[in-house]
Amino acid sequence: MQKVLLKLSLICIAYSLVIGITGCSTRQIPADLIIRNATVYTVDAANPEAQAIVVRADTIVYVGTNEAADAYKGTLTKTIDAGGSFVMPGFIEGHGHIHNLGDFLRDINLMNVSGFDEIVAKVKAAADKAQPGEWIIGRGWHQEKWTNKPQENFLGYPYHDALSAVSPNNPVLLTHASGHSLYINKKAMDMAGITPATPNPTGGDIVKDKNGRLVGVLEETAMGLVRQYYGAYIMQQTEAQRRDKWLSGLQLAEEDCLRKGITSFVDAGSSFTQIKWMKGLADSGKLKLRHWMMIRDGNAALRAGASTFPIIDAGNGHLTMNAIKVSLDGALGSYGAWLLEPYADRAGFIGQNTFDMDTLRAIAAFAWDKNIQLCVHAIGDKANRETVNIFAEQIAKDKSKDHRWRVEHAQHVHPAEIPRFKEWNIIASMQGIHCTSDAPFVIKRLGEQRAETGAYMWRAFMDAGVLVNNGTDVPVEDADPMPNFFASVTRQLKDGSTFYPKQKMTRQEAIYSYTMANAMAQFEENKKGSLTPGKYADIVILSNNLLSCSDADILNTKVQYTIVGGKLAYEGK
Repeated sequence: MQKVLLKLSLICIAYSLVIGITGCSTRQIPADLIIRNATVYTVDAANPEAQAIVVRADTIVYVGTNEAADAYKGTLTKTIDAGGSFVMPGFIEGHGHIHNLGDFLRDINLMNVSGFDEIVAKVKAAADKAQPGEWIIGRGWHQEKWTNKPQENFLGYPYHDALSAVSPNNPVLLTHASGHSLYINKKAMDMAGITPATPNPTGGDIVKDKNGRLVGVLEETAMGLVRQYYGAYIMQQTEAQRRDKWLSGLQLAEEDCLRKGITSFVDAGSSFTQIKWMKGLADSGKLKLRHWMMIRDGNAALRAGASTFPIIDAGNGHLTMNAIKVSLDGALGSYGAWLLEPYADRAGFIGQNTFDMDTLRAIAAFAWDKNIQLCVHAIGDKANRETVNIFAEQIAKDKSKDHRWRVEHAQHVHPAEIPRFKEWNIIASMQGIHCTSDAPFVIKRLGEQRAETGAYMWRAFMDAGVLVNNGTDVPVEDADPMPNFFASVTRQLKDGSTFYPKQKMTRQEAIYSYTMANAMAQFEENKKGSLTPGKYADIVILSNNLLSCSDADILNTKVQYTIVGGKLAYEGK
């Protein structure tokens, strides 16, 4: 707030020098932007509703009535007549993958395919255009969501033969929607030396049927057997070439977010190189969103790169990095979630512990000592229990410390863990859309009892006083906030049924989870998350009132304007 007041004072002095104002007040300085005739929902309990918002430079200076806002109007003030439209803080994507989104938008999109035949057709089209040896890359498939089920399969996975036949000269690497498994073809297997005799790495599975036949799927850490060869292929390029390719994806990702009303993005896992590139863009004023980023690397690399921490508000609030991401298990859909008891549909299998526990303890100690936020991906109930245990070892050193450590996803928890989240002041960083997207296979994986008492427990967490923030985990799901908001407040599936509706949020809670809760989860509640004077003018104008429209109309809501730092970043048609 002191920075904001200083900024306003400097603006005031500048105007005084230019036009000779004496006894300068903030109202005497014309606004850069006024939004009026709006239904404003501020997410600010002190002033929850308004008609108008006044912006000067990148900061909100007034929220209130049309008449009072008009007093700020000058000859150069831009005015948006909202015509009664719903105005709220810009959506904050609370957990996503900005670099993966860029790759997803640039490479083969498999999110909405009906089945394996469609995947094979897309790969064939790419292979027909590719040079020999060029990698065919795609993402988004999910065997549980195909409407065209394969006849010959193992665990729902069809065998790789058709994929291998259409791309004999090009290695194929297709990432599961969750990011926790891969489809590969024979060319990729041969490059990596994968045979039926290849042993599984710790925390991973080279999927073979009961006869030892390779399916073509690698789960969790087994993905590294092929990714190392794809990484070597990429590293043949110069850093400039790799950066240019990355930048093309980042630009697509930012544009996609702005079209959907997202003004800030939490990236759950960047490399030090990606952070360096992001810092360069921030310093040159070329980032269109506000980015809050977690570093994802091993213990030794984190300690070697300790001087990189922290980056706070680079590029006038467009880049912050003071968090570490660790993934302790995989995803429920790919049998990677680490469970206390075996999967109901995979006898004797409890999922994957994908990260060494002693290394996680060492990273937790490093983060605590350096005042770095620790964010651990934990989906299964075993992974959540172990994460809380490790967090508690550090937090017990000083329970008064404002650490804001986070469990990313917290999708399936044992009921006993929920009060422990509150006890240790741990954030449940959840994604509403995962509930309804995963629901068709959750009961199959967990059984009725575990699904009802432990899966996607938003209400139980909130009632226990745990901060629950929201997001989409894009590109696991689409970044669009509307289906995510709909899922959060209805838990309604495509067939009209609801998935344990007692756990749903109210509409006010869902908006809060997507704005102020996300801001709080990243130590930025004094800068954004509500439409409050002194905060950044990050605003979205929507066609429907999310507090009062019908459930069906939530999904029909259009973004009319996205405003970041007082500047119009997207205007709907």
